[in-house]
Amino acid sequence: MIVPELSYQERVGVLYHEHHGWLQGWLRKQLGSGSHAADMMHDTFVRLMHTRRDPASLHEPRAYLATIARGLLVDHFRRQGIERAWLETLAARPEQVAPSAEEQALIIEALVRIDALLDSLPVQTRDIFLLSQLDGMTYAAIASRLGLSLITVKRH
Repeated sequence: MIVPELSYQERVGVLYHEHHGWLQGWLRKQLGSGSHAADMMHDTFVRLMHTRRDPASLHEPRAYLATIARGLLVDHFRRQGIERAWLETLAARPEQVAPSAEEQALIIEALVRIDALLDSLPVQTRDIFLLSQLDGMTYAAIASRLGLSLITVKRH
């Protein structure tokens, strides 16, 4: 039970003490790894502290923690997919043109940021952007393919 008279840090500490074991077990089931679960459990509480949400105001603390953790899981699995695609692309390149480990880490970070930005766009805008930039289609061809007016494609 979290007592409102405690400081914010103390209330977070009580929440951690009461629920960290459950959360880590839940994450272990999702990830299949105890060490990754411990890291993500830690990240969940860090994210909670960044929101400055008062733990004493949580009527369902496990549901709230699980919601934060699910978001972190989505980010984790999305990043794994990006890393896997990058490694497959890298494996197809000759070894002498392979980037250094540092360059690879920077590329993966950039790809993760690009993915997040694309994901934040409305679906239609994202589709138009990708058809234009990746497939090199003209606005007229995009309009025809998507069944939109040319002015709509230009607006997006």
